[in-house]
Amino acid sequence: MRVAFTKMQGAGNDFVVLDGVNQHIALSPEKIRRLADRRFGVGCDQVLVVERASGNGADFRYRIFNADGGEVEQCGNGARCFVRFVRDHNLTAKDEIQVETLAGLIRPRLEPDGEVSVDMGVPRFEPKDVPFDAESRQPLYDLEVDGQKIQINVLSMGNPHAVQVVADVDAAPVNTQGPKIERHPRFPKRVNAGYMQVVDRKHIRLRVWERGAGETLACGTGACAAVVAGRQRGLLDATVKVSLPGGTLTVSWPGEGQAVILTGPAVTVYEGTIDLDGL
Repeated sequence: MRVAFTKMQGAGNDFVVLDGVNQHIALSPEKIRRLADRRFGVGCDQVLVVERASGNGADFRYRIFNADGGEVEQCGNGARCFVRFVRDHNLTAKDEIQVETLAGLIRPRLEPDGEVSVDMGVPRFEPKDVPFDAESRQPLYDLEVDGQKIQINVLSMGNPHAVQVVADVDAAPVNTQGPKIERHPRFPKRVNAGYMQVVDRKHIRLRVWERGAGETLACGTGACAAVVAGRQRGLLDATVKVSLPGGTLTVSWPGEGQAVILTGPAVTVYEGTIDLDGL
């Protein structure tokens, strides 16, 4: 079956977006892996599927599949591309929409300057909500990796994150330590591993090893988690510029009990069709 797709990116985090409203989409984990393959498919960090909402007053349902074929709860950069996609494909005339995800409702909004903001919801810190194996909530946790103890903030932005502060993000062991944190036994559903360098109170540099995708050029929920972690440690102001390898995002978080707002670009790269049965 041939289906139309759109290749999009947000700060270098790239996606294959499929319209499941106007065409039938049947995806197996193997098809997702082939579609995401940069040699045999289109190539992307995640596959995003737009579907009709099932209720809750939402406009659409948003499904996210990592390059390894697994479905995940949330993707901030993808959410920005999602609202750009549904507007550009005349699926809605709204500037702000409500979207169902596995993690709950989110509210992406097109801004007058062309960027997109997303209300990512309130971060969750209880270990059972991440999930993370710990007896009780703590400001920081010690995690043993290869016999070495590291200190991490642990939280959920709809998906699990472990954030550590490093002196130099360029020298951080993202590609060696990151996979071990991702699959650490204390994270039963795996975790995204963030490495944050604080430049000043309004600016951080960040690299993220993403669960199921490896290191990506940008991670929206990772940027949100890093700013929340930095705020918890008393290192950052309420609005922070986040420099990632693929570009810059802005994250605002007033504090505990409040929603995180993520702002950044959402760009269409190209469109095409592909035979899903041939993958």
